Amino acid sequence: MRPLQAVAMGLVIVLLAAPVHGFDLLPDPFGWVLVLVGLAQLPLPQRGGLRALATLSLLVSVVVWFPEVRDSLNVTDLALAWAAGLPELATVIVLAHALAQQARLAGDQRARAWLQTAVTLFVVVVLLPPVVLGGGLHGLDDALGVVGSITLLLFVVLLFRYAARPWAQPTAPSAEQR
Repeated sequence: MRPLQAVAMGLVIVLLAAPVHGFDLLPDPFGWVLVLVGLAQLPLPQRGGLRALATLSLLVSVVVWFPEVRDSLNVTDLALAWAAGLPELATVIVLAHALAQQARLAGDQRARAWLQTAVTLFVVVVLLPPVVLGGGLHGLDDALGVVGSITLLLFVVLLFRYAARPWAQPTAPSAEQR
């Protein structure tokens, strides 16, 4: 499996939910493990930082997988639920930006443009909840979730589409890495 395919499959697991008695049968932590597997092979200068962000996303997803924790976040304050999603959003923003830079360096301007579009949409997804929640526009809560899911779906499609590009292939380990 190519690195971006592993990342994309992990994000599919994060995106989808199969709830049974409050528990998700497609636990996000499994998805984040796949993301980490893919990131370990990606030839990105930001790989260390990305792996740290994905690990933080994994740890948060383990905690919020439990229905009691997730429900208490949503009931106590929606801002807490938003804050719990920040590591995930930071991970995908940094990854999309890093991939856009790789595409630019390889001269793949179309891929760079689409990946930068994903970065912009993810930044909007990060910034809108404080505006909506802070402004008391609770009627837009569901719309925010839809926008976030569609943006993540777009990114997953881009990852699958660009998985075979030369700039997204693992590099052969150097003599000092072996």
